[in-house]
Amino acid sequence: MSKIYVLDTNVLLQDPYSIFSFEDNEVVIPAVVLEEVDSKKRYMDEIGRNARQVSKLIDGFREKGRLHESITLHNGGTLRIELNHRSFQQLQEIFVEKTNDNRILAVAKNLSLEEDTKENGRQVILVSKDTLVRVKADAIGLNAEDFLSDRVVELDHIYSGFAELYISQELLNLFYSAGELKVSEVTAKTLYPNQFLIMKNSLGGSASAVAIVDPSAKKIKKLVFDHDHIWGVKPRNVQQTMAMELLLRTDLPLVTLIGKAGTGKTLLALASGLMQTEDMGYYKKLLVARPIVPVGKDIGYLPGEKEEKLRPWMQPIFDNLEYLFNTKKPGELDAILAGMGSIEVEALTYIRGRSIPDQFIIIDEAQNLTKHEVKTILTRVGERSKIVLMGDPEQIDHPYLDEYNNGLTYVVEKFKEQHISGHIKLIKGERSGLAQLAANIL
Repeated sequence: MSKIYVLDTNVLLQDPYSIFSFEDNEVVIPAVVLEEVDSKKRYMDEIGRNARQVSKLIDGFREKGRLHESITLHNGGTLRIELNHRSFQQLQEIFVEKTNDNRILAVAKNLSLEEDTKENGRQVILVSKDTLVRVKADAIGLNAEDFLSDRVVELDHIYSGFAELYISQELLNLFYSAGELKVSEVTAKTLYPNQFLIMKNSLGGSASAVAIVDPSAKKIKKLVFDHDHIWGVKPRNVQQTMAMELLLRTDLPLVTLIGKAGTGKTLLALASGLMQTEDMGYYKKLLVARPIVPVGKDIGYLPGEKEEKLRPWMQPIFDNLEYLFNTKKPGELDAILAGMGSIEVEALTYIRGRSIPDQFIIIDEAQNLTKHEVKTILTRVGERSKIVLMGDPEQIDHPYLDEYNNGLTYVVEKFKEQHISGHIKLIKGERSGLAQLAANIL
């Protein structure tokens, strides 16, 4: 039996095409949702773009018939703008204020009560990204669900970029002597291009080796680079060694790093970028950017010129640069950066729309990007450039994103089979013993 899905505003603002995600069921959009969408159309960020897209989609449906009477969608379902069932009588003793959320709940509840009176009444389900709206729906006996169709993958299944294998001592010896092995010799599992393998003795010996799958995914090979003290930074664990290998590879224009605070993502990326820009001359400029949450939000409310406005948002980047340049005095780092001219620290707002060739690009806090925004950024990357996206999917500041549907997770999953990209999940915190202990027990 078909169902009735009542959509909350945040579902449409997260994914304008969510209307088509409910198969052959009926999709109901309360009139108050249209009012909320209309109030967001003037925003100059991702929310505003999605609000305008929703408006265009619904306007296009008018050619098929009257929206309040229901129209047929191409996937077999129907869409209706709900103008009735707005009575607040059922909820007025529970929720005193007639907020937009409560008005949406009232529409869904009244529809549900009407269906209950029918012999073959359909199930009414409220779909919302707002946790408290779902809680309130449950409290009044209304079915409620999160919108899950935009999820790329469950967090526990996010591609880590490495795997552990137990192989014979003979194969380990062969790997040491030959420097490579066929994938078919070590495992029957599917391996991805540029995936790392931690190979251990299957009989429990101490022998082990770290290998990387070649771009064809048919062979595994030894790591190429000597990772000893790159700009004063030395990898402290095996995942950091893997990350440095990817960061130093000039044949990988895309690298993604995931890890909690203190795992070394920013420091490793900056050290690698500085070496390849300043010492090796592979790139003309090192560009470091991070989103001002929400992305696209103007920083005009902060005092001062552009550089002064950006400083509070970009301070984590400057902290790492001060460590790498070993600066001691106030203003010393600014003088160094001004003298070099090849390092640019920028808000993400100001790099969108540019074409960026011959640069080593670092995008920090990429978990706060939407799928559309990360696509916009990656399509800006010019010839002979390398881009590093990094962040922690468990630490989301964007109001309509979570660990399952953010742009960073999206890129990790979509590019894991591509030979021009590499990914690693950093696990162990290396900031300090105190920081690691606090992350574990607090």
